[in-house]
Amino acid sequence: MSFDEITSVLISQYGAEHLQTHQPKGSQPWIEVKPENLIPISLTLRDSPEFWMDFLNCVSAVHLPETNAVQLVYHLSSIPHHHNIVIKVTIPIPANDLPEVPSVSDLWKAALWHEREAYDLMGIRFKNHPDLRRILMPEDWQGYPLRKDYANAETYHQIRIEY
Repeated sequence: MSFDEITSVLISQYGAEHLQTHQPKGSQPWIEVKPENLIPISLTLRDSPEFWMDFLNCVSAVHLPETNAVQLVYHLSSIPHHHNIVIKVTIPIPANDLPEVPSVSDLWKAALWHEREAYDLMGIRFKNHPDLRRILMPEDWQGYPLRKDYANAETYHQIRIEY
């Protein structure tokens, strides 16, 4: 299935108000969904025989400081049908808290590690993730190193880390 075929089926099922398609010239097209629509649309993409998106390639996170938000980028593929799609979800960063989005780890087990990495490095909380804890940084690390507003610490446990 082509991107246009996939998105036309999704729009007919969910309505244009629940997802937006983007097809920039010279770049990979994507659909943008609201956080509350991520699970229903993901279930459709995974379970519908015409889509059968059985493989989550990766989940990436991008900090958008100009809008005070983070964006999650999900790359999905169908191994039997040889097609793929990119889903983007933008989440505002609340004051004095972490942005939150539903976990897709029940749908694709690969998300268990990808979501932990996004939590660890970008500070995104995934609702219903079974083991959301740091994966690369020490448990007591302060802040989220891949955010644009992250300030490097000078020391960690009295060890100088900035030279």
